[in-house]
Amino acid sequence: MSQPVPNVRRMLRELADDLLAVLLPGRCPGCGARAEPVCERCAASMRSPPPGRVLPGISWSCAAFSYEGVARELVARVKYRNERVAVRWLARHVAQACTHSPTPFDVITWVPASGERRAARGIDHGSLLARAVARELGAPVTAGLRRDPGPPQTGRPAAERRAGPALHGTRQLAGRTVLVVDDVVTTGGTLIAAARALRACGAHDVMAATVARTPRPGSRTHDAAYTQQAV
Repeated sequence: MSQPVPNVRRMLRELADDLLAVLLPGRCPGCGARAEPVCERCAASMRSPPPGRVLPGISWSCAAFSYEGVARELVARVKYRNERVAVRWLARHVAQACTHSPTPFDVITWVPASGERRAARGIDHGSLLARAVARELGAPVTAGLRRDPGPPQTGRPAAERRAGPALHGTRQLAGRTVLVVDDVVTTGGTLIAAARALRACGAHDVMAATVARTPRPGSRTHDAAYTQQAV
């Protein structure tokens, strides 16, 4: 018997995720209530992103949320627990933010996870998020970047994060406008490195969309990933 094509497998996996969410709903990261992935009240409390700074090589960028509280926990659930329901929920909000782009884009790509993270988690969450955003927007998506071996950006000193990971383009993008999807922007080093690699492959323009943008120190309402421990 022939194996299902990848799109069918993905649809079946998402259907199974949705069924499990109905039968065994998880806990809202904000209040601990039964909800997948977040209850309406806590979703409404998630703050808009702070203003972003100019990033060299990026002509326009957007974010769905401020990286704190519930939003921070949802990102953690995607990165460290591979929660597909949270991926799709976040992707819808990122896609909505993308509708404000000043010009259309031709293709969506993502910044690959480090080899260390892929080995530990068995999945590239950036790919999952970008493909989910692309489905929401009805846009083409491609693996346009390759990452050299090295540590993840998370947890590194700010000066090292600003340098960004070593990225290389994997295909010619002559004259195309590319949207890079990522989870969080803090210093912007990763997106700057992505733009540099994509433009080296001929991209005419590079834009960026992230789930969240880190607020300036002192402006957060919640510091920890969990605003209330689920019980």
